[in-house]
Amino acid sequence: MLRYTVRRLLQLVLVVVALSLLLFAWLRSLPGGPVSALLGERATPALRAQLTAELGLDQPIFVQYFKFLGRAASGDFGVSTGVQPGDSAMEIFLQRFPATLELSVLAIVIAIAVGIPLGFLAARRRGGILDNLSVVGSLIGVAVPVFFLAFVLKQVFAVELGWFPTTGRQEGGLDATRVTGFFILDGLITREFDAAWDAFKHLILPAVALSSIPFSVIFRITRASVLDVLDEDFVRTAESKGLTTPVIRRRHVLRNAMLPVVTTIGLQTGALLAGAVLTEKVFAFPGIGQALAIGFERRDYPVLLLLILCAAGVFVLVNLAVDLSYAVIDPRIRTSGGGR
Repeated sequence: MLRYTVRRLLQLVLVVVALSLLLFAWLRSLPGGPVSALLGERATPALRAQLTAELGLDQPIFVQYFKFLGRAASGDFGVSTGVQPGDSAMEIFLQRFPATLELSVLAIVIAIAVGIPLGFLAARRRGGILDNLSVVGSLIGVAVPVFFLAFVLKQVFAVELGWFPTTGRQEGGLDATRVTGFFILDGLITREFDAAWDAFKHLILPAVALSSIPFSVIFRITRASVLDVLDEDFVRTAESKGLTTPVIRRRHVLRNAMLPVVTTIGLQTGALLAGAVLTEKVFAFPGIGQALAIGFERRDYPVLLLLILCAAGVFVLVNLAVDLSYAVIDPRIRTSGGGR
């Protein structure tokens, strides 16, 4: 297991380095480039040539890339030109990452807490009303764009009913103590429970919107996987032995059905950032997704490079955790892995 983990971590580093090279070259090839983003309307030929030389953009792309790696190793990814002009890209990431992590965690918790039980129940009642309604609901969840659902939720529950806040992470006038950057956790640590509750209310609507696609996918995979396992001979054998229904469901059905579900959860968790871009934009939620949207609009290349690389790193780490969890769920994988 240790050798496997080390090997996967080395693969992670190689993946991120390869992605950084492709991303670096792609951003440099976009129309306008960093010089136009910095100079804006003042971009005279003389100023462009001067700034190009100062930034080293007149050098070969590989020379620029290796200089970038040297700076990145010390945490220097450049200065923002559009998202928060004058702030370092790393500072922006550290400010906004807790917001997106809180939102993503709540979204995937909602998707798992609803998707897995509902998928199991739908499979147990195959062809019934619950099954048919659940399947239709999951199809709607996949078909409806995240940004449209976010607008609907915001309009109905925040604007018209006033049950939830419309934008932000917390009320502006709330005097809350900042400790970790995670507003809910900060409120619990400092015993400012009103601040924690306010932060949680700000999370609910964006998290529900963001969880729609992961929920639909997790539900459908759970339902299909449980249906496959229910048709297996060992389930009928367990029933013939007189084992109780809870034991059969826990030991034989759920355990064997969870491998594809865990894979799906990992993939959906890693992909949440794509939905977070739209969701955070609608709710003016100050996270990484909103920063990416602003960065693309204003061609903020240092911020885009760092945030996309971090998103890729999170995706690979989540998939590594999923692979390692297989050995816990299915001992056969642990046995076969140890023999290699």
